[in-house]
Amino acid sequence: MTELLNSLEGSSVTDFRVALASILMAFALAHLVAAAYSWTHRGLSYSRSFVHTLVMGGVVAAMLMLAIGNNLVWGIGIVGTLAIIRFRTNLRDPRDMVFIFAALAAGIAAGVRAYAVGLIGTVIFCGVSVYLNSVPFGARNQFDGLLRFTLPGASDATQRIHRILQTHCSAFVLASLQQVALGDETEHAYQVRFRRDESRHELVRDLEEVRELTNLSLLMQETQVDV
Repeated sequence: MTELLNSLEGSSVTDFRVALASILMAFALAHLVAAAYSWTHRGLSYSRSFVHTLVMGGVVAAMLMLAIGNNLVWGIGIVGTLAIIRFRTNLRDPRDMVFIFAALAAGIAAGVRAYAVGLIGTVIFCGVSVYLNSVPFGARNQFDGLLRFTLPGASDATQRIHRILQTHCSAFVLASLQQVALGDETEHAYQVRFRRDESRHELVRDLEEVRELTNLSLLMQETQVDV
């Protein structure tokens, strides 16, 4: 098989072995990037297909760099071909885009045989992502969650609800107030910060005892990004 490839491409046995090593290195580095993404992902928008895309993207990037080599004309042709392709995938989290670039960078480094740069860069990138996921750096949530419920238009239970919120929340603010069901009911939305972790369950329990209150829901801040 090596002799056949040599006759078709005019390359040497070493070139074939280097190409194989580069693609396998790209696979290993992109797999490490994908594993770091899987370990550090938060929220509801996790996609196994996206994780597979990270691995395959690194391999494809290495293949392109090996195919281009030092040929400028081939490079321009491949860039023109890729410009025709339109990627319509919407990424909700900018962090996902950074992982895509990391997987492609690992593949490019392997494709140009910069193995040391690819290995060190990938390890440092994955280490940084794990570190940032483990520490509260950048966290600045003024409120813990969003509380929603519906009251009849003529209900006088607002004062009782405020007393319950004062008991279990260190801070709360009315975010929105709108009429529903042709004006017969009013939907309330409060941003709340709890006094302690158990307060969220106690708050929901006490609010459920208010007879006039319906459609009660509590959305925690960590999941709001993905909804």
